[in-house]
Amino acid sequence: MINTSKIYNNSIYINLLYNIVNIKFPWNQLENKTFLIAGSTGLIGSCLIDILSIVQETYKIKFKILATGRSKERLETRFSYLKNNNNFIPIQQDVIDEISDELNGYNSDYIIHLASNTHPIDYASKPIDTILANIQGTKNLLDYAYSHNNTRFIYASSVEIYGENRGDVEKFDENYCGYIDCNTLRAGYPEGKRAGEALCQAYIKEKNLDIVIPRFCRIYGPTMLMSDTKALSQFIKNVLNGENIVLKSEGKQYFSYLDVFDAVSALLYCLFYGKNGEAYNIADEKSDITLKNLAQLLAKESGTKVIFDLPSETEKAGFSKATKAILDSTKIKQLGWKSIFNIEQGLNYTLSILKELNQ
Repeated sequence: MINTSKIYNNSIYINLLYNIVNIKFPWNQLENKTFLIAGSTGLIGSCLIDILSIVQETYKIKFKILATGRSKERLETRFSYLKNNNNFIPIQQDVIDEISDELNGYNSDYIIHLASNTHPIDYASKPIDTILANIQGTKNLLDYAYSHNNTRFIYASSVEIYGENRGDVEKFDENYCGYIDCNTLRAGYPEGKRAGEALCQAYIKEKNLDIVIPRFCRIYGPTMLMSDTKALSQFIKNVLNGENIVLKSEGKQYFSYLDVFDAVSALLYCLFYGKNGEAYNIADEKSDITLKNLAQLLAKESGTKVIFDLPSETEKAGFSKATKAILDSTKIKQLGWKSIFNIEQGLNYTLSILKELNQ
C-alpha cells in the first residue's frame, strides 16, 4: 500500500512544488489573509496546501490555511509535517453538512471549493453524496462566504459539464454545451457541477460575491488517492503493482489530461487574475491523448502489456459515455498561464514518486 502521507519527504515531489512556488504571482497579497480549502486531502487540494506551505516559508508571508475534510484523522496524517504550524488549522467538515461552529469562528478571504466525489465507483455507489456535494455543499460554502467577508471564491468545476460532443467542434470552449442524459445514475456528477456553476452565478448576482470557475480536465499526479477508480489512476496502480495495463474498452476515447502541478498553477492564475463570474478551461494540448495511447505509453514505461477486460456493472454505471472531450485552453492562457509538463513528463515523475512511496 502506498503511503501518500509521506509524500512531503520525497525530494522529487518537493522540487516539483518549487516550480509553482517560483512563479511570480503577487504572493504578498496573501499577507494576513485566510484560506479555506474544502477537499484538502484530495488530489488537487493536498498539492495546493503543500505549495502554500512552502510559499509561507519562502516569502516569509503569514496567512492562515483552514483545511477541511470529512476525516480529521486523515487531515492530520496527510499534513503531519504542519502540526507545529500555527497558521495551519485542520477542521473536520463535510461540505454537505451545516457549517460547524469551529469553522464559523473564522473569516475566510479566499475559499477554494474542491470537495467532490470525482471517480466512477463513487458516482455509482454514492450518487446522493456526489450530487449533494456539488449543490448543497456549494450552497453551504457560498452562504459561509457571504457571511464571512469573503474576497474571492473558487469553484472547481469539470470538463464533465460539457456533456457529450455533438460532433460539431474539435474542442470545447467555455461556451459549449453538449448533451447529458439526466435520467442515469452517473448524471449526478455532471448535472451537479452544472447546477453548482448556476448557483455561483446566482450568488454573484444576488449576493455580490466574487467567484471564478476553473473547469478542470482529467487530472493526475502523485497526490492521487489510492481509492481513485478513474481509468488513468487504475493504469498507474497496475504499473506500480507490476501488472499489465487493464483497458476496459477499445480505448478510442480522446481526452484532455493535465498533471496536478500544472492544474494547481492554473487554479492560482484564476485566484489572482481571473475575472469575476468567468469560467476557465484548465487543460493543455501537449497532454491530449487517446485512452489506448495513454495505456500503451504507461505499458512501455513499465515493460508491461495492455490487456482488455470488460468492466463490472458497478464500474460501467459510473463510466462516462463521452468519446471525445478536448478542452480549448485559450482563455486561461490569456491570463498568462502555461503548462510546464507534457503527458510523458507528467507520467514519468508521477511513477517515480509513487514507486518510491510504494517501497
